[in-house]
This record gives sequence, C-alpha cells and structure tokens, in this order.
Amino acid sequence: MAIEIKAPTFPESVADGTVATWHKKPGEAVKRDELIVDIETDKVVLEVLATADGVLGAIVKNEGDTVLSDEVLGSIVEGGAAAAAPAAAPAAAQAAAPAADGEDDPVAAPAARKLAEENGINIASVAGTGKGGRVTKEDVVAAVAAKKAAPAAAPAKAAAPAAAAPVFAAGDRVEKRVPMTRLRAKVAERLVEAQSNMAMLTTFNEVDMTEVMALRSKYKDLFEKSHNGVRLGFMSFFVKAATEALKRFPAVNASIDGADIVYHGYADVGVAVSSDRGLVVPVLRNAELMSLAEIEGGIATFGKKARDGKLSMEEMTGGTFTITNGGTFGSMMSTPIVNPPQAAILGMHNIIQRPMAVNGQVVIRPMMYLALSYDHRLIDGKEAVTFLVTIKNLLEDPARLLLDI
Repeated sequence: MAIEIKAPTFPESVADGTVATWHKKPGEAVKRDELIVDIETDKVVLEVLATADGVLGAIVKNEGDTVLSDEVLGSIVEGGAAAAAPAAAPAAAQAAAPAADGEDDPVAAPAARKLAEENGINIASVAGTGKGGRVTKEDVVAAVAAKKAAPAAAPAKAAAPAAAAPVFAAGDRVEKRVPMTRLRAKVAERLVEAQSNMAMLTTFNEVDMTEVMALRSKYKDLFEKSHNGVRLGFMSFFVKAATEALKRFPAVNASIDGADIVYHGYADVGVAVSSDRGLVVPVLRNAELMSLAEIEGGIATFGKKARDGKLSMEEMTGGTFTITNGGTFGSMMSTPIVNPPQAAILGMHNIIQRPMAVNGQVVIRPMMYLALSYDHRLIDGKEAVTFLVTIKNLLEDPARLLLDI
C-alpha cells in the first residue's frame, strides 16, 4: 500500500517552500517518524517525517523544486522494507556461488584461504603467482597490505566536495554562482521593501555601561545558580529597558495598516540571532511581563534552535519591536533597518573603554553607541530621541527599572 508524503501545511504568511534535502533514496527502508525530507521556507526549515514503516517509493518533487502547502512530495510503500530483505538474499547467494562452485573457484593454499577469510578478502579477487596461478599466502598478505593502504586515499576523496569551492589565489579569475537560499532572498526582499516604502531615519546616542556591568559582575554567579544554569547577559537588560520605554512611547510599539495606526498593548520583542542560514529574528512574546532570567533563558533557547535549524514558524512570526546586537561581531556603529510592519528597531554595538568627562574629571568608562532606526511616518523625531534617551537613562541607573521611574 502506497502512502503519500505531503508537504506541511504552511501558515498564511508563507506562500510556498523549496525541497531542500531528501534524506532517503527510492527503495531505501524508512521507519515511522524518521526524517525523510527538509522543506525550506523563507522563515524556517520544516522537517517531514515518515508516517509509516516501509520503503521510499517514487519521488514527485526533487531537490530545488517549489512546493505548495500539503502538496504531494513522494510516497512510502508500506511494508516494503520486509520485502526488500529477501530480495537481497539471491544476490548474496549469487555472489557467493563462485566460492561454492569448483569451476571458478581459484586454486589456493589452505593457509592463503584461511588468511583471506580472517581479513575479509574475497579469494577470487587475489591474483595468484604460484604454479598454475595458485594463490599463495604471500599473495594474500600483499592483498591485505593493499586493503589497509586503501583508507589512506579515502580522505582525498572525501575532500573532493570542499575542493569544488573556488580557492582564490593571486592572478586567478574564478567565479562561483550559487542560488540564494529562500531565507536570504526573503531577507533581501523585506529590506528593500522597508527602504522603499518607509520614511526611515536613524538617531544615535551613547550609554555608559558601568552600572550594568558592575551589577552583572556582582551577581552573575548567584544568578546562574538561582536560575538553573541560565547565564546573566547584557541583552536581558536591554530588553527590559526597551519594554519599559515602549510603555511610555506607544507609537514606537505601533504599526501602520493601510490608513490606520495599530497600537499594541503588549511588547513582542524580536531578538536578531545569527545562524548558518542567515539572520533570523525569533520573538519573545509578552516580553514586558518576563523576568531577566526568563528573557535570558528564552534567548539561549532561540540561539540553540537557530544553530540546529529547529526554530518553529510560530517563534519566527509577529513581533512589535526588534533588538539587534552588532556588537557581538565587533560593530561600533550601524544603522539597522526596520523590519516591517514594525515601526522601529534598536541597534546595540561594541562596548569600548573611552575617556569621558564626568563631573569635570576625565575618566575611562565602558561606552556603547545605541542606534534607533524608526519610521518617520509614525514616529516623530522628538519621540524617537526621547525614547532612546529613556533607554539610556534606565541602563545607566538600573535601579530605575525596579522603581519604575
């Protein structure tokens, strides 16, 4: 009985997907709940699992083909695995026949035959140098040595795919063309859309990280012990400061829908995470209600899922505000691009020790530049600047976060 393998049901925001990788070939045995094929969308990679034991039948959609929601990808022949095993038996018997058949069985000394069996060598494949073509023990010894030497050549073959990538040396004029991943193509589309359809501006400020760093240094060990190994980072402070500022400036947490402004009574904060597939932005739902530990735990989970390609569609959709941290890679200053339909994005950067004037004295302080890119159609310059100053004040005096001032 053939069972259809279908693409997952995509959300309304995802029109179609691309067959990324078939993990089985037609005729290979599959087990129920075993991964068969990956479907790449513009947000995540979806795994399609086997719904029954059997063998993989015909593949309808090959790697690189576009598929729609619930479209047939191939089929599983239920119970085919059991039938495949006996089919292999005649072939094995046929391969063993020459050994049982005296006509083609090479003449070999008993010691040579025993040595061949011990080393897994087919005696028929050994060229005999003895009288009348007789296979001697020395012939088998030579065959064993050749077999042991074979794996040394294996790495060169394994390295072949890597060699296919161009190595650009001086004087080389080499090009390599590869198709964009769906994720990269979608990111490109949305970034161009944002710059084309939005009156986007960026305002900058700087924050003295002395107090946050002192607080983190003092309590990070106790924090980790108290929260089951969750580490205290800087991102949770920025998320808390941002959600507090979003309460005070609701326009920054709003979005434009046609001729309407939609104000959100919650803060779903997207946190940009880098992965092998590109930049992804999973969302912390109701971040305004989360503790520092919950924020850090959520971000750590997202990071692991991003690396493993396990982020779900629900974790990637929505969001009313985004935070991105270019400082992780050493960025000192940038102008992040707003992720529509959101109205703003906060950019964090590298922390650098710089001389600052404090109370008439020059002191060295850990400073970070902050950038807020915003949609000027919805947010006035005064709101944007004051919003960023609010985040700056909350971070420079973290007690404000507890006192709500």
